[in-house]
Amino acid sequence: MKYALFLGCKIPSRLPAYAASTRAVFQHLGVTLLDLDFNCCGYPARSVSRDGFVLAAARNLALAGQAGLNVLTPCACCFGTLRHAIALLDEDAALRARITQALAAEGLAWSGAIEVEHVLPVLARVIGVDALAAGVRAPRTGLRVAAQYGCHTLRPSNMARFDNPLAPTIFEDLISLTGATPIDWPRRLDCCGDPLHDANAPLSETMTRAKIADALASGAEVMCTACPHCHLRFDGVQSDTADASIRTLLYTQLLGLALGLPAKSLGL
Repeated sequence: MKYALFLGCKIPSRLPAYAASTRAVFQHLGVTLLDLDFNCCGYPARSVSRDGFVLAAARNLALAGQAGLNVLTPCACCFGTLRHAIALLDEDAALRARITQALAAEGLAWSGAIEVEHVLPVLARVIGVDALAAGVRAPRTGLRVAAQYGCHTLRPSNMARFDNPLAPTIFEDLISLTGATPIDWPRRLDCCGDPLHDANAPLSETMTRAKIADALASGAEVMCTACPHCHLRFDGVQSDTADASIRTLLYTQLLGLALGLPAKSLGL
C-alpha cells in the first residue's frame, strides 16, 4: 500500500513531531509514504482568490496523479481544503477549464481520479480497527483522553465524508483500541479557535480555554489531536504557564506508543 504524503506547510515548520510519528506508525504498519514536490494546499488564498486557491490545490492533485498515488495527509486543514477544491472542480466547468489551462503550462493535468484521505479514516477503515488492536503491545490503560476532531475533518460533510458531522465516533474508536479511555465532553465538536486567532486573538483564546476547561471538567488527562492547527492552539494558550493544565498528544503518537514504537521515533 502506497500513498503520496502531504504534510502541508504547518507540520514541517512548526510541528515536526507529527511528520515523524506519522512516518513511524505507517512504516510499522507496512504502508509506504512517498514525498512529492507539493506546494501549499491553497488554504491561505481562499479568502483572496478562488482561482488561486483551487489552482494550488489542483497542482498537488496533478502531481499525485502523475505519480499514480492517492494523497494521505495528517493535516485536517489540508484535507478539507483539497477535498473542497475537488468538489469545486467537479461542479464548475468554467473554473475547471481555467485550472486545466494553467496546469497545462507546467505540463500537468488534473484527472479527477485522485483521492485525498486523512490519516484517521485510513487507519480506521483501510488498515482496520481490529488489525490495529491486534498490534497493540503497550496498551495505554487508564489514560483518559479527550478527542479533538477539528472542524475541517467534519464540515462541510458532503465534501469531507469523514464521519457523521453531528455524532462522529471514529476518533473515539481509534483511541479505545490503544487501551486508553475516550471521554465524553460537551465541547468536543466545538472549534478550537485557531481560525479566529489573527482576526480576534482574545476571542480565539477564550474559545480555546473554554475547550480545555471543559475537557478537564469532564475528566480528561490528555487532549488528543489529529490537526496541527488545533494542537498548536492548545499548546499556544498554555505556553505562558510553567505547567500546562492539560497535555496534548497527537493521535499518531498515542497509537505509536501503544504499538510499542520508541518514543523518540514519534517525536516525544
